[in-house]
Amino acid sequence: MGDMLTGPSQARTRLRELLAAPTPLVAPGAYDALSARLVEQAGFDVVYMTGFGTSASQLGRPDVGLLSGSEMADQVRRIVDAVDRPVIADADTGYGNAINVVRTVRAYEQAGVAALHLEDQVMPKKCGHMSGKAVISQDEMVGKIRAAVEARRDPDLVLIARTDAAAVHGLDDAIARARAFAEAGADVLFVEAPTSEEAIARVADELGDVAPLVFNWAEGGRTPPIPLDRIAELGFSMVIYPIATLLAATNAVRAVLQTIRTDGSPIAAMGDLPTFEEFTDLIGLPEVQQLEQRFA
Repeated sequence: MGDMLTGPSQARTRLRELLAAPTPLVAPGAYDALSARLVEQAGFDVVYMTGFGTSASQLGRPDVGLLSGSEMADQVRRIVDAVDRPVIADADTGYGNAINVVRTVRAYEQAGVAALHLEDQVMPKKCGHMSGKAVISQDEMVGKIRAAVEARRDPDLVLIARTDAAAVHGLDDAIARARAFAEAGADVLFVEAPTSEEAIARVADELGDVAPLVFNWAEGGRTPPIPLDRIAELGFSMVIYPIATLLAATNAVRAVLQTIRTDGSPIAAMGDLPTFEEFTDLIGLPEVQQLEQRFA
């Protein structure tokens, strides 16, 4: 249920400290409250709420803009409540124009996130590593960033500006957009889906002195999988691993279902699963029992 003594303001301050550290902040993806708790229990400093994983887990559908802003904000709220870590959340396009961005930023801020990222895709958006993306104009996105800056009530809320323009107009345009987003007030920059190590290095070289940078280590995506030490060498401030947990969970569920299908029971798989007691401990039953004793 999270530590009630640690509020959103402290989480945002902590995230800014982590982003200023000399090594990249590693942010594994969580698609629900349970996966967020697992990220926390594995010892990571932050939790990243993946839009791709949220769409897959909540709808069983791909990340093509099917979830509404309200549905995403509800999921953010559950994840924030489940952990005592700063939560960085995907806010897609802001779910409309600049006025919608104002509402989205306030909803996410009220939900307790430490950071959110907004992208310059046309609605309905697509996963950044899918084909067929389209982007709005630079000027329109600058307006949305300005709206986000003015909408936040806590100045420590981290606003991350993402551009998907590299796949649409080329890397030159993506870098120019990122610079404009920083000038509009974005705290962190996120150039999505560079397709070569050379392109990754160019992003770092041309934008590293502008603002902290996010590297999206999209598992199986269009960006080459480079080691963390190389990401650090290039100067990125944060690396997200958005769907490793989702893919791992999918593989594990498939395996146990196949065992049940073949054997008629999960007996053969039980040795690879947590026990009932281990799992209830993992999801906080001892904490609930302490509260029962305290307030009963």
